Amino acid sequence: MQDRLKFAAFGGALVVLFGVALGIGALVGDPAGPAPDGMAHSAGSDTGLSETRSGYTLADLTAPTEPNQAGALRFRITGPDGAPVVQFRTQHDKKLHLIVVRSDATQYRHVHPTMDAAGTWSIDWTWAQPGTYRVFTDFLPEANGTGLVLSRTVTVAGTAEPQPLPPPSRTATVDGYQVTATGDLSTAGSELRFTITRNGTPVTDLEPYLGAYAHLVALRANDLAYLHVHPEGEVGRTPAGPDVAFHAQAPSAGGYRLYLDFSHGGTVHTAEFTMETTMVESSTGPSTSGGAPHQGGGH
Repeated sequence: MQDRLKFAAFGGALVVLFGVALGIGALVGDPAGPAPDGMAHSAGSDTGLSETRSGYTLADLTAPTEPNQAGALRFRITGPDGAPVVQFRTQHDKKLHLIVVRSDATQYRHVHPTMDAAGTWSIDWTWAQPGTYRVFTDFLPEANGTGLVLSRTVTVAGTAEPQPLPPPSRTATVDGYQVTATGDLSTAGSELRFTITRNGTPVTDLEPYLGAYAHLVALRANDLAYLHVHPEGEVGRTPAGPDVAFHAQAPSAGGYRLYLDFSHGGTVHTAEFTMETTMVESSTGPSTSGGAPHQGGGH
């Protein structure tokens, strides 16, 4: 998960919906800024870019303020009554999933903090580089019927060196694994299929990780927006590689950065991929960007 690549290998069915908040190169300050009256920014209310949604708030977020400074990342989720939420439903083996990425779409991490009895989540944390990071919390409160994604930003002191978005590519290598992609990402929706090999041999024994063979986070590259999806099928019944596929639909034309977590050889590997999307009308008309941030099985 800590490794950066130039591509992704996935698994299953997905529909992609994104929103607002990343400016490539804008590494100081919140790219979106706080939303007034607890409301999300336009086009971002359902894509994880607000700190408050449906009465729930990502509150009391603290973290180290300098690179290479050991400490803890802590936060609470408060409910409609203002009290910390302590009851969460398990989704893909965890009560809460924490995704962190710098505003140039680098330094991606997907981890799982622990919660104490008072509702404070925490995890040991060190930033590798300066810049502004968006912290996403992905969870399902026991009292709420749908999953939520809330986020805030953390600024890490120092001179940031923003990285340009890597160019689109059909192949990638990560930790000795090779990934080849077929299909296109379009606004009308289409299949993306990825084949995972290692040393030229197809990988047919992907290991279950968080209840699935792969987990995908996607961010629109010119404005930070969030989607976490999972493969169709079931572990033990769906083939464990080498081919994994999604049905993907982008809400708008432009560049997208995708991050795939998959487990093999007892290690979780994170693959990253850039895709350029064009506007294509579906049979029911132009694609829109409304909808929920979770698709293809939720999280």
